[in-house]
Amino acid sequence: MATNLTPQYQKAEEEYHAAKSFPEKIAALNKMLQTIPKHKGTENMQQQIKQRIAKIKEQQEKQRQQKKGGHGFTLKREGDALVVLVGTTNSGKSTLLNQLTGTHAEIAAYPFTTKMPEMGVMDYHGVKIQVVEIPAVVDGYARTKMGPTFLSIIKQADLVVLLFYTTEEKMLLNRELLDVDRPRLIYNHQEHFPDLIWRHLSLVKVYTKQPSKKKEERPLALKRGAMVKDVASIVHKDFLKRFRFARIYGRNAKFEGQMVGLDYVLQDDDVVELHID
Repeated sequence: MATNLTPQYQKAEEEYHAAKSFPEKIAALNKMLQTIPKHKGTENMQQQIKQRIAKIKEQQEKQRQQKKGGHGFTLKREGDALVVLVGTTNSGKSTLLNQLTGTHAEIAAYPFTTKMPEMGVMDYHGVKIQVVEIPAVVDGYARTKMGPTFLSIIKQADLVVLLFYTTEEKMLLNRELLDVDRPRLIYNHQEHFPDLIWRHLSLVKVYTKQPSKKKEERPLALKRGAMVKDVASIVHKDFLKRFRFARIYGRNAKFEGQMVGLDYVLQDDDVVELHID
């Protein structure tokens, strides 16, 4: 245990514990290091202070890099899929977001109306699809203040919807999204666009029902190629062990109540009735 600690050291230690910011903590620790008695009994304390300074500097640099990278927005994923609207300025992103989700995003004739991502949820026959509008893409997007953050959101998307007017704008989007390897769909005011989004999401809607009862109102959203065993594992963890057979209802069944096994590949709008021991 160190002895003969000076009043100057003790005051510096009090300043350290009262410090709120990284610079204040570092300044107080440096003062502690300067005023601590230099002898064998304080060698461990000196080393601990130096390690503390290094750790705080590391935390300070990490915070600085985060601010520099523009990490001021975090996307909380909701629903069964994520669709991101990406386009040039005044390309109709906010209008499309409002149409798909009923969100009231600001729409104006002047450029760069959207400053931060706008979000809404599209209800597609009971499937909840999160739709996010990203601020307009510009030349050198990755080098803008929030560009890296917005690009990280785009890279999370299950589907990227592109909006533009001219060939030059399309080339700009392709150039700025070169490193974004996500499925893409171009919006060109197509009719029944929600149906088009659904077909490009590579998902299927599957309803469950109990024997002698109606199907559940809200479907499960499963990856295309999902099987009965995937539904069984979702409904209850014991259903796979106790599975006997399943019956399929709907337009894709060969006949109502078609009996199938765990490896049956499900189609969009299938209704699955599980039977267990």
